[in-house]
Amino acid sequence: MSEKRKPLLGFMGKLPSGPALGNSGKTHCPSCMGLFQAPRLLPCLHTVCTTCLEQLEPFSVVDIRGGDSDTSSEGSLFQELKPPCLQPQTGILCPVCDAQVDLPMGGVKALTIDHLAMNDVMLESLRGEGQGLVCDLCSDRDVEKRCQTCKANLCHFCCQAHRRQKKTTYHTMVDLKDLKGCSRIGKAILCPAHPAEELRLFCELCDQPVCRDCVVGAHREHPCDFTSNVIHKHGDSVRELLRDTQPRVEALEEALAQVKGTNSALQQRVEAVAADIRTFSEGYIKAIEEHRDRLLKQLEDLRLQQENSLQLQKAQLEQLLADMRTGVEFTEHLLTSGTDLEILITKGVVVERLTKLNQVEYSARPRVNDKICFSPQEKAGRCRGYEVYGAINTKEVDPAQCVLQGKDLHRARERQTASFTLLCKDAAGESMGRGGDNIQVAVVPKDKKDSPVRTMVQDNKDGTYGVSYTPKEPGIYKVLVCVKEQHVQGSPFTVTVRKRHHPHPGVFHCCTFCSSGGQKTARCACGGTMPGGYLGCGHGHKGHPGRPHWSCCGKFTEKSECTWTGLDAA
Repeated sequence: MSEKRKPLLGFMGKLPSGPALGNSGKTHCPSCMGLFQAPRLLPCLHTVCTTCLEQLEPFSVVDIRGGDSDTSSEGSLFQELKPPCLQPQTGILCPVCDAQVDLPMGGVKALTIDHLAMNDVMLESLRGEGQGLVCDLCSDRDVEKRCQTCKANLCHFCCQAHRRQKKTTYHTMVDLKDLKGCSRIGKAILCPAHPAEELRLFCELCDQPVCRDCVVGAHREHPCDFTSNVIHKHGDSVRELLRDTQPRVEALEEALAQVKGTNSALQQRVEAVAADIRTFSEGYIKAIEEHRDRLLKQLEDLRLQQENSLQLQKAQLEQLLADMRTGVEFTEHLLTSGTDLEILITKGVVVERLTKLNQVEYSARPRVNDKICFSPQEKAGRCRGYEVYGAINTKEVDPAQCVLQGKDLHRARERQTASFTLLCKDAAGESMGRGGDNIQVAVVPKDKKDSPVRTMVQDNKDGTYGVSYTPKEPGIYKVLVCVKEQHVQGSPFTVTVRKRHHPHPGVFHCCTFCSSGGQKTARCACGGTMPGGYLGCGHGHKGHPGRPHWSCCGKFTEKSECTWTGLDAA
C-alpha cells in the first residue's frame, strides 16, 4: 500500500461539476473531470491534476524521435520543432491535445504548478459553502476560518491554536463565508528549494522567481529585484506578445469559419449530387427494367413465331409423308397382288398420283434455326431518355456469304498502310447489321511465311469490319480472312506490294518556257530545247512532246509515280 499523500491545496473530495469555464478560471481537470488537485501547467498551456499525469503511460523520447526526427506527436495539429535530445528522456502526451510533453528530471512533480487554477478551485469551493476544504495545518478537519496574514485555511481547533501563539496572535482571521465575493484568496507561493520562504524576488539572469535564501545562496551575484518592481517590464513583454498573438487567433477563427462554411457547402453539394445520382439511377433502373421487359416480350414473340413456323412445316411434312406412304403402299400392293388387268386398269390413277407427289417441293432443312443470341454490348436506342444496350439477334454469320471490299484489296505499297473492308452476311445474303463476330486475318509474305505482318481489325458494330496492315517490304503477300475459322469469299488471295511511291519533284507544265517564266537555264526531262540559248522546251520547238508533261521525268499522266533519272527539274 502506498503512503497516503497530503493534498497540496488543503482540500479533499470532489464537488459536483458545473459548467466548464474558459481558459481563465478553469476548476475541473479535463482528465478526471473533478476539481483540480495539485494542478500542473503543461507546455501546451493545458492544466491537469498531478495524479492524472502520473497515471499516463510515459515513453522514451529518444526511441520515438531518434537523432534527427520531428519531435511532434501524432495527432497534434500544431507542431513545435525542438532540438534533438542526446540524453535519454521520458515524455507523456497531453490528455487534451495529444501534444508531446518532455518531462524534466524531477518527473511530473517538477512541472510548473498552476497557481491560478488553485485560486479558482479555492473560489469554487467557497461558493459551495467550503465543502471539500480541509485545514492546511492538520489536514484533517473542515475549514472554518482563513488567516489573511498567513493565507492559510484553518479549522476551529487550529484557529484557536493560531491565536494562542505569540507570533500569530494578531493575525487577521476571516470567516469563509465573508470571502465569497473575493477574486483571489490563493495561498502564498513558497520556494521549492526553501519551503519556509515565500517567493518575493525575481532573478533577471535565471528568469525565475526566487526567495531571500536563494538570493544569498545560488543566486548570490545575480541581478535580483522584488517582483513588484519587475512585473511591469515582464508583464509588458507578455502583453506585447499577447497583442501579436490575438490577431492570429482572429485569423485562425476566420479560417476555421471558412473551413466550416466550405464543409457545410460541401455537405450541401454532396447531398444535391447524391439526390441527382438517386434520381438518375432510379430513372435508369426503370429504363433498364422496361428495356428488359421489352426484350423478354420480343424473345417470347420470336419463340411463338418460330414455333408456329416449325409446326406448320412439321404438319406439311407429315401430310406429305402420309400421302407418300399411302401412294407407295398402294402401288406396292398393286404390283405384288394385282392381276395384269387390274394393274392396267389402275395404272393411270397411280401414275398421276405418284407423279404429282414427286413434284411437290419441300425443304429438307428447318425453316428456322435455334441460333438466338443476346448481344449485351449492342446499342438498342433510347428508353425513357436513357441510352440502353442489349439486343436479341437471330442471324448467324455465314462465311460463304461474307465479301471483301476496298481499293487496296489486291495492291499495297511498302511502309504504307493498306486497308479493306469485310462485309459479314447471313445464309440469306443479308447484312448482319451488328458486330461481335470472331474475325481472323493473316497477311503473310510468300517468301517469308514465318514473318507475318501485324494486322488491325476494327469492328464497326454494323456488320462491317475494317482491316488494315502495313507491309515493310515489297513482294507478293498472301492474305487469309476467316470468320468462325472458315474462309470468306475470295480468301485466301494475293496482294502485290510495290515499292514506296515516289512523288514528282518537278512541275506538271505545258512547257519549260511558260512554267519558269522565260528562264534560259531551266531544263525539262522531255529533252526539248529552244533557240537563243534556252535549255528547256517550248511550244512548237525541237523535242517538245506536244502535250502537258512532268518536268522531272517527262511522264504525261499528272497523277503518276516519278521515274526521275537525274535531270535537273524546272
